[in-house]
Amino acid sequence: QVQLVESGGGLVQAGGSLRLSCAASEGALSSRVMAWFRQAPGKEREFVTGITRSGGTIVYADSVKDRFTISRDNARLTVYLQMNALKPEDTAVYYCAAGPQGIGSVAKSRLQYVYWGQGTQVTVSS
Repeated sequence: QVQLVESGGGLVQAGGSLRLSCAASEGALSSRVMAWFRQAPGKEREFVTGITRSGGTIVYADSVKDRFTISRDNARLTVYLQMNALKPEDTAVYYCAAGPQGIGSVAKSRLQYVYWGQGTQVTVSS
């Protein structure tokens, strides 16, 4: 069982920045694809970005490309999401997700991820 704990959410004005962190309980984090999803009120949970085990391949949703940056530190069992130029439409609960061991590619479907954090609220005011 892998436990994921997100932190770093909060309230920020449009144009501002936030950095989210996702701390994992398991040393095998390096064997899993990691991703961030978000869910706004009344909407489906959507893919934001994902990173392969070594960090060699990163995928972004079009809506966050060039504004958000995902990174991982396998030694620290932590995944990060740097969010710049935030917009009100970025307001959502952000979730960290871990894929199954041994799967190498980033999937955009939430069904492909087996472990989830509890989420952290990001609110962007206009």
